[in-house]
Amino acid sequence: MDTVDLASFAWLLTPEGQAVLGTAVRLHAEGTDALTAGKELRRTVAPALAAVATSQAALRAAAEAKLGPDARRMYFTPDGLEQCTRSEVAAHRAARISFASPSSVADLGCGIGGDLVALARTGVTTAGVDLDPSRVAVARANLVALDLPGAVQVADATALDLSPFGLVFADPARRTARGRVFDVDAYTPPWSFVESLMARPACVKVAPGIPHARVPAAAEAEWVSFRGEVKEATLWSPLLATTRRRATLIGERGLATLTTEDDPGQVGTGAAGRFLVEPDGAVIRAGLVTAVAGVVNGWLLDEHIAYVSCDEEPSTPFARRYEVLEELPFHEKQLRAALRERRIGILTIKKRGVQVVPDLLRKKLALSGDREATVVLTRSRGRGTALLVRPLDRKPT
Repeated sequence: MDTVDLASFAWLLTPEGQAVLGTAVRLHAEGTDALTAGKELRRTVAPALAAVATSQAALRAAAEAKLGPDARRMYFTPDGLEQCTRSEVAAHRAARISFASPSSVADLGCGIGGDLVALARTGVTTAGVDLDPSRVAVARANLVALDLPGAVQVADATALDLSPFGLVFADPARRTARGRVFDVDAYTPPWSFVESLMARPACVKVAPGIPHARVPAAAEAEWVSFRGEVKEATLWSPLLATTRRRATLIGERGLATLTTEDDPGQVGTGAAGRFLVEPDGAVIRAGLVTAVAGVVNGWLLDEHIAYVSCDEEPSTPFARRYEVLEELPFHEKQLRAALRERRIGILTIKKRGVQVVPDLLRKKLALSGDREATVVLTRSRGRGTALLVRPLDRKPT
């Protein structure tokens, strides 16, 4: 179980514990390995206390990429950090919640408090509950460490009286002792509880792979990606919904959103034009590929494949863009000959909708030229096609 010893953690919050934690953080920053750091700390404190300090120092360092400067003052459990919402994503959701002006928010399954922190920063009165006493202790400490208001307690979300709260946010557990679960019926609390929340102002964090058929009627499903990687989906109850499907992209340049209302519906299919457009994963999960086609005045290569093409250079935050240089033979032998003729030795292979293993194909091609290229292997109107392309966007970092 993902726990911390509560007595040791309580000691960590004392002046003595904070001094030892400061030493552990310094040693970790200096590159001291955990064994050596623990040995140094055990000169002044018991082994269990040294262990909790060195563990928190390592977790803080690991958390900074996900939570930014806040991580330097926060506390974690290993699984709690892994499952904690990235700060930019949590801030977006908290802003949407605050726009509804709820009297208060109940955070059900608050974990170590990532969403609690974001909600508290909007000024919304927030209370969190979790079944795990360790996570409750950590979440409470995080609010104090960041000088934010909010209450946290150990409780079963399904047994709470939620009527005093203006809005409910739930983050059902999607892990068991055997690992991550993808079936919504295996969530804790159960899916029936999630569905019951849809009758009130509520939003629920779910896995991005949730089937559209399981989205409750009249609810809004929002898929969120951060710098090109799909992070999660959120269900907004009918009382908060503003559309049926939404893709929200958070990147270096800010936030962009695409909704059902932007979708023209059916668009045509055709061979690749001058440009190829690869919709963001959140757009694909939201079923809004044709909306991207509408934005760039383009068409689909194949009605079942999430690639869009167009003849005018596209400008869109919802996809990666490529210039199509030429179409190459799709079959392996002819493709090898075409690439060798062009002196291509370093090849990036992108594929969608075809039975190809890029690493295996790259070995079979046995290229040795002095040029670098990108090839897209996909289908166009039902047949295989290989497109030599030039990326127009740098990869997200």
